[in-house]
Amino acid sequence: MSAPTMEERKACWGARDEFWQCLDRHADDASKCEKLRRSFESRCPQQWVKYFDKRRDFLKYKKKLETEGYHPPEAAGKS
Repeated sequence: MSAPTMEERKACWGARDEFWQCLDRHADDASKCEKLRRSFESRCPQQWVKYFDKRRDFLKYKKKLETEGYHPPEAAGKS
């Protein structure tokens, strides 16, 4: 498989950005963004889709840590 061309990469990134914006607008309710998700998946290599999905989860987690701080879970059975 050859690497995506510059135009294919731009189309992929644009589809990803539209999908992510939709998720942001709808509080991560993927059912309201299905059409954009299909477009994202069709314009990007599968490996990229997996990477971008993980990246979004990481960025959301990072933002949560930055705004709320780290709170270690309470240890079960503490004496």
